[in-house]
Amino acid sequence: MYSEDRIIDNNKPKLFSRLRSSLSRTRQSLSGGLSGLFGAGKKIDQQTLDELEELLILADVGVETSTKIMHALNDIIRRKHITNTEALYPALEEVILGIMQPVEAPLEIPETIKPFVILVVGVNGAGKTTSVGKITAQLVQQGKSVLLAAGDTFRAAASEQLKIWGERNQVHVVAQQPGADAAAVVHDALESAVSRDSDIVIIDTAGRQHTSSDLMQELEKIYRITGKKIARAPHEVLLVLDAGIGQNAIYQLQGFNKCVNVTGLCLTKLDGTAKGGVVIAIAEQTKLPIRYIGIGEGIDDLRQFNARDFVRALFNHNPPHAD
Repeated sequence: MYSEDRIIDNNKPKLFSRLRSSLSRTRQSLSGGLSGLFGAGKKIDQQTLDELEELLILADVGVETSTKIMHALNDIIRRKHITNTEALYPALEEVILGIMQPVEAPLEIPETIKPFVILVVGVNGAGKTTSVGKITAQLVQQGKSVLLAAGDTFRAAASEQLKIWGERNQVHVVAQQPGADAAAVVHDALESAVSRDSDIVIIDTAGRQHTSSDLMQELEKIYRITGKKIARAPHEVLLVLDAGIGQNAIYQLQGFNKCVNVTGLCLTKLDGTAKGGVVIAIAEQTKLPIRYIGIGEGIDDLRQFNARDFVRALFNHNPPHAD
């Protein structure tokens, strides 16, 4: 039940074990091949490096990012005079961690901005509304007052789903009938947030393909109205991406970024895909902050992104005990 889900386990090894388990399919795709490639006593040759690059591409790291990783790895090999494949393993981790750490950036909400407005965008099925509910739960646990705006007026179930999350988290939800003007819902929500002195407003929006011009224009309208109602809002534009779609996630990001200024990412469904390597590609190619990753259905399975834990889990390290 929900009351049980809300209990947060602060035991880091257990939490890390959950992350490692969620990345098992991606790890099998990547590390499974690496274990055979980096055998004891094997010498580094061009065939080994070519096979390594192929493994990265198969894990959906992508051609461009895999090429850059291999260039960086070759630099380490030359600089450290590495000749044995066993030493490639930590070198590869070093390179990937160097890509991931710059985008490790938890969402920070300044006390000087009130209400702080978060606009949540993404395509159908990415997990926007569920992510909104889970983020709300975390913020409420931190003592923040949150108001939700049901900006997805296309899908009747979306408003009902958001209302359920509102009831669970005991926060106010502003919604209208299906088919209503989404921008009007957002306008009313922002007015309500000001009158209620809410700390944070989270705006859920309709799922839309980045190639749909009409729906993207509506999103631009919501974006403009938000800025007119609250100075410099939205303060965060959070793009929710389904990691399971692999490299298509990058194309979605590029499409949304043309319409609204995406400031942070939430990568969902990492537990159900072998394409988790796309997180590395997204970090390297976009440099956008990764705020959250989703590794399961539980309310605490949407968590702040930690680069070192992610790389450890990807390479099947034991849980850290005192980080």
